[in-house]
Amino acid sequence: MNDKALISRVLVDDDHHAFAALVRKHQQSILHFLRRLTGGNSALADDIAQQVFISAYDKLSTFRAEAGFNTWLHSIAYRSFLNEMRKSHHHTEVALTDDVLAPSIRDSVEQELLIEKLMARLSVTERTCMTLAYSAGMSHQEIVDVTQLPLGTVKSHINRGKHKLTKWVQQSQSRRKS
Repeated sequence: MNDKALISRVLVDDDHHAFAALVRKHQQSILHFLRRLTGGNSALADDIAQQVFISAYDKLSTFRAEAGFNTWLHSIAYRSFLNEMRKSHHHTEVALTDDVLAPSIRDSVEQELLIEKLMARLSVTERTCMTLAYSAGMSHQEIVDVTQLPLGTVKSHINRGKHKLTKWVQQSQSRRKS
């Protein structure tokens, strides 16, 4: 069943099973997004994700389908993340040391951990825009809808983030050769 039909069942019939289906369908995407935003802090990401779905249920009647449901959920997740950062003063920056990049990437798990550590070094807005573009596969316009940033700013954050990541990888490779 598609999102539109599930949302209709929730709104018209207060069908909790339909909402549970929506959660199952979008939960991994939201968790992945929040884990990237929190610099790999799974516990914090899980807490925020839980709040996202509670908020989504409470606000479902305000969903206008101007953007996709997934975009709307990411928008709630992004705002929830920013509110959590303001409220608790969490810092998501990670210092990049030689031991982070020294191991060779043998499998996808190690590669994912390296990506998380590198992404954590980006600013929150760079990390957000890059995660939405590459992990969530959103268009620039969908990222604008989620973040409420101007289109040019979204493009700049993505380009700047890519440049920084490329530079850090090149630096780590040259250190390993030395």
